[in-house]
Amino acid sequence: MGNIVDHEVSTSLGSLSAATDRLLATSATLTDAQVREPSLLPGWTRGHVLSHIARNADGLGNLLRWAHTGTQMPMYASAQARDADIEAGAGRDAAELAADVRDSAAEFAERAVALPAEAWTVPVRALRGGSFPAYGILERRLSELEIHHVDLAAGYAPGDWPEDFVHECLPRVAESFSGRPDAPACQVWADGSGQEYRIGPSGPGAAPAIIHGPDRDLLAWLLGRSIGASLHILSGSALPALPAWR
Repeated sequence: MGNIVDHEVSTSLGSLSAATDRLLATSATLTDAQVREPSLLPGWTRGHVLSHIARNADGLGNLLRWAHTGTQMPMYASAQARDADIEAGAGRDAAELAADVRDSAAEFAERAVALPAEAWTVPVRALRGGSFPAYGILERRLSELEIHHVDLAAGYAPGDWPEDFVHECLPRVAESFSGRPDAPACQVWADGSGQEYRIGPSGPGAAPAIIHGPDRDLLAWLLGRSIGASLHILSGSALPALPAWR
């Protein structure tokens, strides 16, 4: 494994450990009544969010096993099976949910630490999309932890995201909107990093809305975790509505 990948894996493992600790601290404070209350995700309680985080650790752990053994192993049996597992676990009491998140995260971390150096470049594939090198598993897990921690609506907000996470995640999320025909044409730039991104369809047409603001506020808006009240619009009178991030 090259020095760049080696450094990326080491850095990601440290970020994952810290994000996991923050999430576990939050989940430990939730009561049985609170885990049955709505989260920020439509139709999901906090219990659904916690159940999803735990099953995501299992699913990404399957991809680590794929990278380790070289034998293809799907992240989930199917999208339907994934959804059924989340639903089945959502109604448990707070202590069971917190323990599931803790234990599944610990097993994922053990698999990641034990992965041989050469395995981090093995191509794997998630439920949707194309293949990617195994070190991308860590990036995906960190996003799940940070974004869904906010979705718990339990005191952790986009303003609490670490700067490193915002710096890494914003370009990836912005670029995921590039060329999407269901997204409005926008030119956005991040005040902190100075990076510019074009989202929505490309080609001739109406002039894109020009939007700028703090990096983390742009990220929260693109992710659908903020209404973008702190963002500035240089063309147009209101922020356009975005489709769901995927």
